[in-house]
Amino acid sequence: MSGHLVGLGFFYLFAFVLSWIACVPMALADLPETIVRIKPSIVVVGVYKKTNSPQFMLRGTGFVVGNGKLVATNSHVVPESADLDGAALVVQGRNELGEPLVRSARLLHRDQAHDLAVLSIDGAALPALSLKNSDSVREGQSVAFTGFPIGGALGFSPVTHRGIVSSITPIALPGGNSRQLNQKLIRQLKSGTFNIFQLDATAYPGNSGSPVFDIETGNVIGIINMVFIKGSKEAALSQPSGIAYAIPVNYLIKLMGD
Repeated sequence: MSGHLVGLGFFYLFAFVLSWIACVPMALADLPETIVRIKPSIVVVGVYKKTNSPQFMLRGTGFVVGNGKLVATNSHVVPESADLDGAALVVQGRNELGEPLVRSARLLHRDQAHDLAVLSIDGAALPALSLKNSDSVREGQSVAFTGFPIGGALGFSPVTHRGIVSSITPIALPGGNSRQLNQKLIRQLKSGTFNIFQLDATAYPGNSGSPVFDIETGNVIGIINMVFIKGSKEAALSQPSGIAYAIPVNYLIKLMGD
């Protein structure tokens, strides 16, 4: 009798493992279709000045939200008005034919504490992404993000990376040495910390502002805002750590509501 129960137990365990293995490729199989839906909503955020060389300078990634005429990105991507020096804030997306389309933008809301900004753009509405309550995010969840890594060196065509939420952790991470205790970290320690998503995924400069989305649904659950760097800033390109951080999208939802 006991042998029969042990055999039955192994049967159920084997069935569970098979079902779990079957679910993993199914989730990943959804990613190509999700990317097709996501890409029309991804835009380049930068500044344009005719007398500059180059005339356009990429500052980060943004994505369309709300009524289709709003773009979400990081606060650090959007320069202060005093820093524009005659340059215009613009976003570059693509029209229905896939052709580049540059639009004027203006800062609508800024939340420096959570490194978020919302821009208003000119022209017709673009496809907007759906935002999901980020309180439902769990460690180990499969995610992806789409943006413009390496500052547009790969061209202004959206690039997607995937990974998992490896940890939900306070944003004010302890520095490895005193040199990492910068003004931004000190401000965060003074104002109080909040939880962010640590991702087991490789992001690069230019990915700031990229939407982090659920692979199956395409719903946005976070916004890439920084990359863990080993050593110098140049190491982010030559020796990427494979660790990125994202702001939970609930802070963006609140900012848009305000």
